[in-house]
Amino acid sequence: MSSATINGRSQILPTDPDALLVDVLRDTLQLKGTKLVCGAGVCGACTVLLDGVPVCSCLLPVRAAAGKSITTVEGIGAQKLHPVQKAFMALDALQCGFCTPGFIVEATAFHDRWRQEQASRGGAGAPSREAIGAAMSGHLCRCSAYDNIFRAIGDACAGRYDSDLETSPRVEARDKVTGAARYTVDIQHDGQLEGLILRSPHAHARVTALDLAHALAMPGVKAAVSLLEKDSEVRFVGQQIAAVAAVDRKTASTALAVIGVVYEQLPSVIGVKAAVADGAPLVYTGKSSPPNGSEGPVAPSRWRGNVRGPSDAFSHKKKKAKTWIADARATNNPLLFEGTFRTAVQQHTALEPHAAVARFDGEQLTVHVSTQAVFELRGKIAKHFKLDVENVRVVAEHIGGGFGSKAALGAETTVAIQLAQMAKAPVRVAFNRHEELSVAGYRPAAEIRVALLPDAKGSLKALSMRSFGDSGVAVNSTISGLARLIYPAEAKELIDFDVVNNLPPGAPFRGPGGPPMAFALEQAIDEAALRLKVDPIQLRKRWDTYPNRRRLYDWAASLECWRSISTPEMQTGRYRRGVGVAAGYWLYLWQLGSKVELSVRNGRLVASTAVQDIG
Repeated sequence: MSSATINGRSQILPTDPDALLVDVLRDTLQLKGTKLVCGAGVCGACTVLLDGVPVCSCLLPVRAAAGKSITTVEGIGAQKLHPVQKAFMALDALQCGFCTPGFIVEATAFHDRWRQEQASRGGAGAPSREAIGAAMSGHLCRCSAYDNIFRAIGDACAGRYDSDLETSPRVEARDKVTGAARYTVDIQHDGQLEGLILRSPHAHARVTALDLAHALAMPGVKAAVSLLEKDSEVRFVGQQIAAVAAVDRKTASTALAVIGVVYEQLPSVIGVKAAVADGAPLVYTGKSSPPNGSEGPVAPSRWRGNVRGPSDAFSHKKKKAKTWIADARATNNPLLFEGTFRTAVQQHTALEPHAAVARFDGEQLTVHVSTQAVFELRGKIAKHFKLDVENVRVVAEHIGGGFGSKAALGAETTVAIQLAQMAKAPVRVAFNRHEELSVAGYRPAAEIRVALLPDAKGSLKALSMRSFGDSGVAVNSTISGLARLIYPAEAKELIDFDVVNNLPPGAPFRGPGGPPMAFALEQAIDEAALRLKVDPIQLRKRWDTYPNRRRLYDWAASLECWRSISTPEMQTGRYRRGVGVAAGYWLYLWQLGSKVELSVRNGRLVASTAVQDIG
């Protein structure tokens, strides 16, 4: 029997030769500050000190730690905060905080080494940005707090946070730099089970038989449920088929392997080009309801094969726009710009995966879930499971990144609740990294065709934008419609199409539809500025009537980098430099509502609202 010293205390290590240190720390010892993200040693979230040297605990077998000293983030600053921790707090070198413990562990080792080396040389001062970058190169921050992280480490090394003073603009900063902050994946109730989902290996198939009996008969398995749709059809690789809950993840994984599934494979179509080809197999037939790949309601629209649309509710005098642009094309009007722009799929890659922990106490349901929509999710859960909303409690104290992908009632939540109901015990469902990168959603790809026509006086006469969204099996990838509220024109033809195919569904992502729309439109505005021979910023100010953005245009035009854009030194030599400009906006007329609970506690007014820092 081997042991190791962990945060100053001797701990017996398991004899399982396959056990990894990260699992022992998180599950056996409940040191939840060490985070498991990639499982491949590339993100740094699981970093610990092994005899003072930073290592990735997700790759370290427990046997390699025998007889050694291990320090996790909980062992750093346990009695008194380390200067690095205080610097991270004061300079706001964190956001969602999920990656922060790994950064803290590595940065304290770098700090202590730097200070020791400087003291031996009789010197002082901060390390270079390059030195800090080299030391922290094995760490990823999805929220992109890198600039403040560099500052915090540099200032800590320079001795600026050696005092006992602790300050921070965030009330939760101390918990995040010490590993005390609890995320959904950290929740552990007594008797909690682990839930796993069996997923389809086929892009398109019908399940003709599903047998859960062998899984339910296994020791340690407490529940198994079917997740099939009413038509028993699966439309993408990774679609959920069934789920089990067991005493641990290993048992649950073994149970998934003995579930009997019989598939009738159906023709599939992968990618937009294949989906619109003559004779392409249909993804949807009958009265199927595709997932919503964006925000807002899915408006009724026509289908033609695998193409849904046109959706053109945001157009303005679209017939005039179409006529004017056609006339300009026929007469070779030099002011007309036409172009096609394409954007690729963009993954959310939140460091904390989609996860939920469901627990029933009589009729009361408590769900810890990594979500951006606590209050809304409560209502959706109650409606989906036909529960009294007063008996549903949703908790999301900390969220390890969302970026738009965690606003819906997802499978991680519904499956955890179903399994908890059947098992009569708390159940956690947490996606692994493969699931997170394959079935948890993404910003849809798109092809956007733009035609922009100024008139001879330099006003915006007509805009046409036709977008073809690729959201896999999902629809509602609204892109063109978002061009309605910026750059007023005499006429706008704004048309959206969805092209469905047998890939996992897309999901909202930071202003869904907005960035692809702006990517295409702003380049068209630049082309119009070239044709009109005017400054691109001044043209935007002329066409954009929104007061706040007009003030931003004036500010941008005053910047030295813009005023010196045409200096000769920028356009000589092997490398040329340029400065670009683009505007962006969101539907500021949409989703204005919010709910706040006010109370008086010990003579203080407390305002509470379901708002999370989601990265």
